Parts: sequence; C-alpha cells; structure tokens
Amino acid sequence: METRELSVVAGSFVGFQFLFSVASPRLSLAVTTGYKQLPPTKLTEWNSRLVSTVHALIVGLFCLYILWFDDAVNANPVWGDPNLVKLNVAITCGYLLYDLFLLACNWSTMGDSFFVCHHLAALYAYGYVLTRGVLPYFANFRLISELSTPFVNQRWFYEVLKYPRSHRLVVLNGVAMAVVFFVVRIAVMPSYWASVFATFGTPEFERLGLGAQVAWITSCIALDVLNTIWMYKIARGCYKVLTGRGGRKVKADVDEKHANNHTD
Repeated sequence: METRELSVVAGSFVGFQFLFSVASPRLSLAVTTGYKQLPPTKLTEWNSRLVSTVHALIVGLFCLYILWFDDAVNANPVWGDPNLVKLNVAITCGYLLYDLFLLACNWSTMGDSFFVCHHLAALYAYGYVLTRGVLPYFANFRLISELSTPFVNQRWFYEVLKYPRSHRLVVLNGVAMAVVFFVVRIAVMPSYWASVFATFGTPEFERLGLGAQVAWITSCIALDVLNTIWMYKIARGCYKVLTGRGGRKVKADVDEKHANNHTD
C-alpha cells in the first residue's frame, strides 16, 4: 500500500472520529430540539448514524463521479488505473476502522458480531484494491450502494424522535428509501454480474490469482443475498405504511440495531 493511501485511511479514521465526538453532538444540539432529551445510548447511536450518513454521501457521490468520468477504470474493469478508486476505498477503510473502534468501545449497547465480521471481510476484500490495485471498477461499483444509507439512517432519526409512522415526512422518506435501495442495490445486479461474467476466462481474470478471485466472487454472492433479503423487508414495511397496516409498530425495514449503515 502506498503512502498516499495509508495517509487517506488514517486521515479518514481521525476525521470520522472527530465528527462523531465533536462535530455531530454540537451540530445536532443546535438544529434538533429533541437531541438533548435522548438517553446516552441513543445519543451514541445518533452520532454514529450521522457519521454514517456523511461517509455514505462522500463515497457514494465520489463513486458516481468515477463511474461517469474515469475512462481508464471503465475501459479495463480488472486492471484499469485504480488511483481514484483507491482514494475512495481508502476513505471507506478508514470509516470501517473507526466503526470497529466505536463498536468495541460501546459493545454492551451497540456490539454486534455480524457487523464485526462484515467490516473485517470488507477490509480484507478492499485490501486487494489498496495493495494490488486490482478490480477497481467492481470495487467502486459496489460503493454505489451507500447512496441508500442516508434514507435508512433518516428513518431511524424520525423514529427515535417519536415521529408517528403516518407523518408525511416519515412516509416520504420511507418511499424514497425503498426506491433508492432498489435502484442502487437490486436493479444494478444484472449489469454488475454481466460485467463479472464477461471477465471469466480472460487473461486479466487469470492474472488475479485464486485468492483475489475467491474473495471477489464469494463476497459478491453473499452481499447480493443480503441485499435481496433487506429489500424484501423494506418493501414489506413500506407496503404496510402506505396501506395503513402499520398500526402496530412494524419491525424495522432493516435491522434497527446499527442498521445497514455500513459499506458493502
């Protein structure tokens, strides 16, 4: 890994930690009247989700820029020039390390072995991108899924502030969450897998080696299975709210505890 990527990972870690411990509490206290009434455990998760939203917007928009304008990566998805992608992945790795640290420090209230495994697996997979510069197109493409995270977090913000599920803002956010989640995680699957299959048997694919090939394909399959399950839960919850069947508190569209606000 080059010094530039290491610096970005470290800077990202420090920056997200500063946002969590300093910027988020001050900003939330200034703009949200209900923030100071929250119990300590909710305050921690509130700040965590705000950081998650900021990370998602940064890497999600950067991802779109690379997909639209980085001709080198689009021309050779396996071995194209990875410079911009490595920056985006380095930001994400810094965030994942920050979030692992946060989980460890608040394990009694936020600890979740699933997300520890998720983060470690993601760091392992992204390590190939940072150290070998491989699969830049596919690594970047996966980060587009982060664009659904702000809506998932906003849903939690409304719920913890006790907004009724029939509130117009809650309903609009729920619909937007379902639509964006479908677009960036489900609708893109055929295009993504078509690009994957197109590399099979090519010299570029063979150059990856077995380790990178297995890490790439298995992580993609696992991720898409999870995305399909989450999409089903989100669609079911959205349907209940829109049809007025959500009188009883509907189970969260995705896991309420530190919901899917992590990179894939």
